Amino acid sequence: QVQLVESGGGLVQPGGSLRLSCAASGSVPRINAMAWYRQAPEKERELVAAITSGGMTNYADSVKGRFTISRDNAKNTVYLRMNSLKPEDTAVYYCNADMSRYGLMYTYWGQGTQVTVSS
Repeated sequence: QVQLVESGGGLVQPGGSLRLSCAASGSVPRINAMAWYRQAPEKERELVAAITSGGMTNYADSVKGRFTISRDNAKNTVYLRMNSLKPEDTAVYYCNADMSRYGLMYTYWGQGTQVTVSS
């Protein structure tokens, strides 16, 4: 059983920063891409940032230049550094990981962590 456990969310003022972490635990197979998604109230879940096992990244246009995704493969952990936060960044942030074992692909989700940007 594999679990993704997120941490680091909270309340921050506009212009502030937060760092989210997501660690995979359990019987972790090979981890391929990892990503952060977010879902605001009454909106669809959207991709925020993704990173491959080799470190290639891509970002949603709305967060480019403000957010940075990184990963520590030895710790099976992905991070999201969020700077210059805006009220429209308020959402539940979900960690996602694509894994493989014996040629089979698996996708896992974390439970979500709330990020609220408000004065």
